[in-house]
Amino acid sequence: MLIHLRKRLGLLPPLPKPMEDAPEPESEAAPSPPEVEFAAYAEDRRIFGFWRHAAERLSDALNEHQEYLLHDVLIAALETGRTSEARELLVRRDELLAVRATGPRGNLVRRTRTRPSPITLQTGPYTIHGYFHGPPGADPLQQIRRRKPMVPLTEAWIEYQADGEVHRARVGVIIVNREVLDWVRLSHDDEVRLPDLPAESAIDPHAKDLTGYILTFRE
Repeated sequence: MLIHLRKRLGLLPPLPKPMEDAPEPESEAAPSPPEVEFAAYAEDRRIFGFWRHAAERLSDALNEHQEYLLHDVLIAALETGRTSEARELLVRRDELLAVRATGPRGNLVRRTRTRPSPITLQTGPYTIHGYFHGPPGADPLQQIRRRKPMVPLTEAWIEYQADGEVHRARVGVIIVNREVLDWVRLSHDDEVRLPDLPAESAIDPHAKDLTGYILTFRE
């Protein structure tokens, strides 16, 4: 009754005008994947730069792609030690013998129980010592052959010749390309652990600084 009375007296507010179709909000662009440092070892050079990827771990990203577009790149030739720069560089996975791991270590929930096994391997001019993590009781060498191409090692150190010098350095976690290994063998803890080697510091290609992370020995 009150509604009808208000209608007769003209007391009801006018009906709202139909709303015009509002423009749909512009969809926000998906955020770019994070940029991580990229330090790789090729047959005749070392490559430093930056790479964007969306994977949880660098090893996953390397296995998901066969080419990597690097930015702000610094290249150091092994034979002469000379460096060159490039704004961008596209490298293929089969060109890379190893990549030093940077960025996130992956989802803790997805990690499984593993057993570290000391191994030594040769890939091109590089000798690498480190720990491979595989299922307890499994043959580490068989497990390496069954993994995806890029296989991570922990507590690793690397040795190679460059510009007439022997370079040795701890590299922490390094991801090796098992498809281009010359050989790999089981090792010993004493061979892997070398406490007298300096830890490798981060290299900033923007700063073009290649010093401060290697220990060299003149032959």
